[in-house]
Amino acid sequence: MIIKKILNNNVVITLNEHHEEIVVMGKGLAYGKKTGDYIDPSKINKTFEVSLKSSQKKMVNMLKDIPIEYMEISDEVIQKARKELDSDIDDSLYISLTDHIHTSIERYKEGIPLKNQLLFEIKHFYKKEYELGLWALSLIQDKYHIAMDEDEAGFIAMHIVSSEIGRNISDVYEMTNFIQEILKLVKDYFQRDFDEESLAYYRFATHLKFFGLRVFNQSKHNQDDSLNNDLLEIMKEKYVKPYLCALEIKSFIERKYQYELEDEEILFLTIHVAKIISNK
Repeated sequence: MIIKKILNNNVVITLNEHHEEIVVMGKGLAYGKKTGDYIDPSKINKTFEVSLKSSQKKMVNMLKDIPIEYMEISDEVIQKARKELDSDIDDSLYISLTDHIHTSIERYKEGIPLKNQLLFEIKHFYKKEYELGLWALSLIQDKYHIAMDEDEAGFIAMHIVSSEIGRNISDVYEMTNFIQEILKLVKDYFQRDFDEESLAYYRFATHLKFFGLRVFNQSKHNQDDSLNNDLLEIMKEKYVKPYLCALEIKSFIERKYQYELEDEEILFLTIHVAKIISNK
């Protein structure tokens, strides 16, 4: 690889085997180097093949100003997320998460912590992502000796969720509101609260996250309708009240989001509602 552009001593732009621009990172990678020099492959510890020009430009601008240590923290968090979450994590998370971590640390150095107004919801709806956020705070404390509030774990979790579902942070807030609406509808229907620490509740919230994504994208599952119809007939007789509650959810979503639920979606809602109301 030959250096095409030096961003700083640790980050350069080069070309891959397809002659496409990529960003490579490594401590001292460009120290004493100039454009046109060869890169020592043994010093490369991360490669970013950012396909969208706009994303690459954001990454380039960010890496010019942000020390490599922030990117390394992001990399550790993202690698852990890819192992522990059953979803795709887009490389664009390197941009948003590194920028957020850098900004947060600078804020804390100035004594300006921020409150996360959705912390309660994040802890319950995005439990695994929140735990990753807490783990990221431990990395920051070990490296910079800054003890951040759990609010920051919530902010980091939201960036991870945004990457998982391939949408902007503002869309994640909309998704969170969607989950709140459905859970409130179920609580009001049965006139009772649920164990928000239970596995059934967490699974229902997780289902609603991806169900909400289909609603916002107006997309459907391609499943065997005849099989779903048969299963739904069985479930609506076995779980009468959960099924009727699922119909209430169906009516609400069709009215507010103009999304028509198929039998498969009603089936899954019935099953999840049955599980959370039977959970002791």
